[in-house]
Amino acid sequence: MRVEARKAEREDVAVMEAMYRGLEREMAGLHAMWPIADGLEAPAARSLLAAVDDPGAVTLVGMIDEIPFGFLLARVEETLAQGGGEQVGSIRIIYVDRAAREVAVGEAMRDAAIELLRERGISKFDAHVLPGHRLAKNFYESGGFSARSIIMFRDDERD
Repeated sequence: MRVEARKAEREDVAVMEAMYRGLEREMAGLHAMWPIADGLEAPAARSLLAAVDDPGAVTLVGMIDEIPFGFLLARVEETLAQGGGEQVGSIRIIYVDRAAREVAVGEAMRDAAIELLRERGISKFDAHVLPGHRLAKNFYESGGFSARSIIMFRDDERD
């Protein structure tokens, strides 16, 4: 079994969109705000295509024996003015199909994204994780990440 990550191509968008639907269901089950605040702008296919076409983004597909089982979207974000123009590589979305979890597809994508961002001179990295998503937290901690911020939320319209 060969596990690898490669740059996503336009031809990957349909399979990435199908995987995104699985991610969306999973994340909505953890927090109702995810699809409207943390996911992709609708329509998802257009957002994915824009990410693939954006030379500043890192868009990867995780493969097992050349079959896609996951995808990753990362971007470069600026620090505040007092940060002296330093940039942060931000992994915004990572997803691995349930059938392929625990065989290093996620690790291959995470590590490839970090390496690609390092090649741009970036040495600081963020990864977005929902509170209570213990598996995602453990996944990133195993890659050297630690929590630095938690976003608190309140909805006056909920029952």
